[in-house]
Amino acid sequence: MLLRLSASGQETITDSVAVEEPLELRIGGRPTTVIMRTPGCDEELARGFLYTEGLIGAAGDLIGLRRPEHLKPEEVDNVLDLEVAPALVRIQPFQRNFYASSSCGVCGKSSLAAIAVKSPPVESSLRVSQRVIAALPDRLRAGQAAFAQTGGLHAAGFFDARGDLLAVREDVGRHNAVDKLIGWALHEGRLPARDLGLMVSGRTSFEILQKAIAAGVPIVCAVSAPSSLAISLAEKFGVTLVGFLRGGTMNVYAHAERIVPE
Repeated sequence: MLLRLSASGQETITDSVAVEEPLELRIGGRPTTVIMRTPGCDEELARGFLYTEGLIGAAGDLIGLRRPEHLKPEEVDNVLDLEVAPALVRIQPFQRNFYASSSCGVCGKSSLAAIAVKSPPVESSLRVSQRVIAALPDRLRAGQAAFAQTGGLHAAGFFDARGDLLAVREDVGRHNAVDKLIGWALHEGRLPARDLGLMVSGRTSFEILQKAIAAGVPIVCAVSAPSSLAISLAEKFGVTLVGFLRGGTMNVYAHAERIVPE
C-alpha cells in the first residue's frame, strides 16, 4: 500500500514494484560474488556473468550449476553453486568478493587493468535495414511484461536481421539483463553472436559495450544516449552503435555501414 498525493487530494492505493534481491554465486562452494538482481533466469545470469567476465569461454567450461542444500530460509532462492572444468585455471585470480549493485556492472573491480576489454574485435557480415532498426523499441516494449506492471525494470533483447526478437530479458540492472541474454545464447550454442543485434531499453555505457563485445555482438541499439567510453569501445572493437532510437529516428555513432538506409 502507498499514499498517492496529487493536486486533487490524496488516496491510498496498491502498486506493483520491481523486485530486487541478492544472488550469491559460489564457485566450488566458495562464495565469489553477490549480484543485486531481479529474480528469474538466475542460471542464465550466472552463465552470462561468468562468460562476460572471461571466467569461462564455452558452455562446456561450466560443468554444474545447482542450489546448495542446508541454506537459511532467506538464502534458498538466492544462492547458486557453480562447478567449472578442473583445467580452467582462469577462475583462480577472480577476487571480486563483494557485491555488484544493480546500477553498476563493474563494481567490485579493484584496478583499471581489471576492466580492460580483452576480447578480439567483432567481425560480422550482419546488415540490418534502417526500417527494421526503427521498429525495435516498440518490439522490445511489447516483450517487457514485468515493466508493464512495475515501470521499474530495464530490458535487453537479441534480434536478427529481420528484426525478430529471439529472446528478451528484464532486470533492475541493465547489465544483468544483458548477462541473462548472453547466458541464454551460451546455452543455445549461439556465441559468438555474430548474426544477432542487441537492443537495450536505457542508455549504453562501458559495461554494456564490454559485454556485447565479449559475446561477439556486431550491433548495439539503445533508446537513450551512449557514453563517451561506449562510443570509443564501439569504434575500436568494430561494433555498430545506435543511440536515441526513438520515433523512427536514430543516431549512429560507430560503424554505420551495417545499417542499410531506406
